[in-house]
Amino acid sequence: MTAELIHRLHFAFTITFHYLFPQLTMGLALLIVVLKTVALRTGSEEWDKASRFWARIFAINFVFGVVTGIPMEFEFGTNWARFSRLSGGVIGQPLAMEGVFSFFLESAFLGLFLYGEKRISKTMHWFSAVMVFAGSWISGFFIIVTDAWMQHPVAYNHLPNGQFEVVSFWQLLLNPWGLLQYMHNMTGAVVTASFVMAAVGAFYLLDGKNTNYGRIFTRVGVISGVISTILIIFPTGDLHGKYVARHQPAAMAAMEGLFHSETGAGIVLMGQPNEETGLIDNPLVVNNVLSFLIYGTTKAEVTGLDRIPHDQWPSALPLLFYAYHIMAGLGTYFVLLMIAAAFLLWRKKLYTARWILWLLLISFPLPYIANTAGWMTAEIGRQPWLIYGLMRTSEGFSNTVSVGNGLFTLIGFMGLYALLGLLFTVLVYREISLGPTPKARIVETTTAH
Repeated sequence: MTAELIHRLHFAFTITFHYLFPQLTMGLALLIVVLKTVALRTGSEEWDKASRFWARIFAINFVFGVVTGIPMEFEFGTNWARFSRLSGGVIGQPLAMEGVFSFFLESAFLGLFLYGEKRISKTMHWFSAVMVFAGSWISGFFIIVTDAWMQHPVAYNHLPNGQFEVVSFWQLLLNPWGLLQYMHNMTGAVVTASFVMAAVGAFYLLDGKNTNYGRIFTRVGVISGVISTILIIFPTGDLHGKYVARHQPAAMAAMEGLFHSETGAGIVLMGQPNEETGLIDNPLVVNNVLSFLIYGTTKAEVTGLDRIPHDQWPSALPLLFYAYHIMAGLGTYFVLLMIAAAFLLWRKKLYTARWILWLLLISFPLPYIANTAGWMTAEIGRQPWLIYGLMRTSEGFSNTVSVGNGLFTLIGFMGLYALLGLLFTVLVYREISLGPTPKARIVETTTAH
């Protein structure tokens, strides 16, 4: 066990746990605006209460996202000091802007939305929801721009002392990789929020309580779900995949298990990559599809790992292969489920079709898995580079932090985050149990006393 491995596991654990929260807040921010807009235009008290209910869920997610995100900023200095020293002139700018602009915008207007409704007009209350949405999505943009520079470096100078500096801030922000990654990631956040909202609505309908809100939640979740699950495949996923194939051919070959370059390459639906033999064990392949998806023709040649030096292969190739296929497989399931639910909604049978309500209910964890697998695909695919083509991961970690120290703090974080996860579950379950109506909350509080 090496210090490099411990530092990688440390950051992987903290960022994976942290992203369980922002993906829901970013997606919910949009859906809360939808709920509030309908309430403002129709004057419906139910839609207004629905927006307040999800704002409370949003607030809980927001707090836990902040708590679990702060340690990562310190990890840049403690676990990845060499990387931070050399690249801080580039990545420090968007990260600072994320904190100064978007975080304060989001948190200030969230407080106004939660506690200022009786002190401002209905239009201003709606505007505060829009600002929360803007803040959360701007925050996501700055974070993804930072990661995109590590994936596809642009607009930089490499100084004689080894440090990197920005030559054009606008080119850094408008990095094509970042724009594609941003669209794909934010669509994934909406998928998560759609499934969570639809699941809560299905729970109410199956339980026979808060059924009016169950219909609202299920309706909004399914409509936004069918749109976002399609968009995450095409065009966002399709365009991003083609860009990866062009600029990170090793990552694309490993994702698809393509050990040998092929003309008319097929896509592997299932199988196990075998690095020793350079083959896919027990493959289920659809011929010519990979060439068509990447280049638009079945006759195109796709670069395989055989044309890439072995020391530039992704260091955890099987994990990359499985993560990508989990993401793609779940994405296909999401589309099929949401199209079926949307069809039943159109036929006015969704609210009584218990079989699909149960599917919506039990499927809510799957977008979290798919988003995590998607980020694993992106980050493992970049390996062995920390900054693609410029700095290897082995050159960026803090070599003065011992294995023991790294392992000790990793175990400590795992214990602390386990407690935070339990507390989060209790708080969210309590909100869902109390329901959106003030009456239900008053009865529950009175009973407790």
